[in-house]
Amino acid sequence: MVAAKKGELVPRPPRKSEYEIRFATSDACKGWQDLVATIRNPMTETWDFLTRTPLATTLTNYRLKGELGVISRGGTSHQRWQHKPTAKGTARIWFYVQERTVFLEQVHTSHPNETK
Repeated sequence: MVAAKKGELVPRPPRKSEYEIRFATSDACKGWQDLVATIRNPMTETWDFLTRTPLATTLTNYRLKGELGVISRGGTSHQRWQHKPTAKGTARIWFYVQERTVFLEQVHTSHPNETK
């Protein structure tokens, strides 16, 4: 473990039952930062949801269908999910889950053309 420096943010320790969240792409990282800058509170709720119940099907969290419903990474296929940070907004987060890790593959600040 690297020694922390004065003034550094203290990372929230995950519960043993929670999932980790990681960026699968640099574009997802940028999109996440953009959404946090514009809709901070819903993104906090998104973080909580994705660390606790990313595979729960709800009105704002569900598997994508058809060709978009599967993503291959490292020779393994995964189900691709979509999460809406707000019920009425157009932002979308595409992710897949591998073991106890949620990989954010695409983070769209507006509705992606592929699902229109």
